[in-house]
Amino acid sequence: MDTEILARIQFAFTIAFHYIYPPLSIGIGLIMVIFEGLYLKTGNKQYEILTRFWLKIFAITFGIGVATGIIMEFEFGTNWAVYSKYVGDIFGSALAAEGLFAFGLESTFLGVLIFGWNRVSPKVHFFSTIMVFLGSMFSAVWIVVANSWQQTPAGYHIVGEGFNARAEVTDFWAMVFNPSSVDRIIHVWQGAFLAGTFLVLSVHAYYLLKGRYEEISKKAFKITLVVATIISLTQLLSGHSSADGVAINQPAKLAAMEGHYEKSAPADLYVFGWVDNEEQKVTGIGLPGGLSFLVHQDFEAPITGLNAFPEDERPGQVNAVFQFYHIMISIGMFLIALTLYASFLWWKGTLFDKRWLLKIFAFSVLLPQIANQAGWFAAEMGRQPWIVYGHLRTDEGFSQEVSANQILFSLILFLVVYSLLLVLFLYSLNKKIKQGPYEEDKNTLQIY
Repeated sequence: MDTEILARIQFAFTIAFHYIYPPLSIGIGLIMVIFEGLYLKTGNKQYEILTRFWLKIFAITFGIGVATGIIMEFEFGTNWAVYSKYVGDIFGSALAAEGLFAFGLESTFLGVLIFGWNRVSPKVHFFSTIMVFLGSMFSAVWIVVANSWQQTPAGYHIVGEGFNARAEVTDFWAMVFNPSSVDRIIHVWQGAFLAGTFLVLSVHAYYLLKGRYEEISKKAFKITLVVATIISLTQLLSGHSSADGVAINQPAKLAAMEGHYEKSAPADLYVFGWVDNEEQKVTGIGLPGGLSFLVHQDFEAPITGLNAFPEDERPGQVNAVFQFYHIMISIGMFLIALTLYASFLWWKGTLFDKRWLLKIFAFSVLLPQIANQAGWFAAEMGRQPWIVYGHLRTDEGFSQEVSANQILFSLILFLVVYSLLLVLFLYSLNKKIKQGPYEEDKNTLQIY
């Protein structure tokens, strides 16, 4: 297989696997802040029990996330040397900030959070919970800033030529607040909140279905449902704002997301479909002029299509971009409908009478994860053939001295190691869930 393709597959695999865990950490962190805040406000011991329980899950997730994330930095140097040289000044600034201001903050206060029960005051412990949560959010900020710069470069100039060319930061804050970073950070945060909240909803729905820990699970479920409903609705706004930015800064990507080929014509908005790249048409169900309306509030407004770009400067896998994008949208709309319906049943007082609904929530933990992954794949494949949009092509960025066999060997090795880590994560998670929020032993509440 081609060296470039193998290098791309390897990085896609490692980053997709890693991206299972940070969103869970961010979402669980938010729920821990809410539970512990309610404990301080009300003095209700059940909220403390919930905080302690979800702290165990957070610690497992955080540990696996760190272990799976380290390898990606080595891949930059081994498989993508030209790219690393090109973006080194940009990524160096962002990743250094991530290490100093985010990872350091999160890991330091996580120690207080885990070992500080009954050793520090409740307010200091709550402050540590907030700091851990903010550290996980800040970590996402700097990673997304670095990636967003690849999508919409700003605050830089190019030094050198050919393989010696590299981007240097001329305005740090222009680099940080590049045209797509704010929208993408908000959207990533919201996706992470949904990943964490739906894990919480899933676990407590499971307890309710099994008739275990019913009182405490009903409390946890209701509180988390409020958060999930709000986030799923507001994600519509950030998604729309992000799409508007794509329309301005990456029109070829937007065209690929809806399979729009005509150079300048009204574009449809599809619910689902299949793109035939050779015939340059979409077979599916959609709203005529719907994309034009979302972008310009006019069903007849023209949208720049793929044929407006040279064939070697537009995404090659248009159908894949289309499908990933629509998977993300479909799951997002389903989560809105699910949380709103559950909230309606709560208002009627029949939420926990619907076992079929609890079963859906028990399995829904997978949906935000799938949506997050699909969204990233749509964004990254839609950027092709550029690794730095408009400047450095992907086929120019990989290492010239690494062979296909070397990459294939390391890919197989990563598959084995990451599979073991996944088994370890699922085993540890299952063990903690089966143990439950607390255990009764000689009438004493045992947390650990």
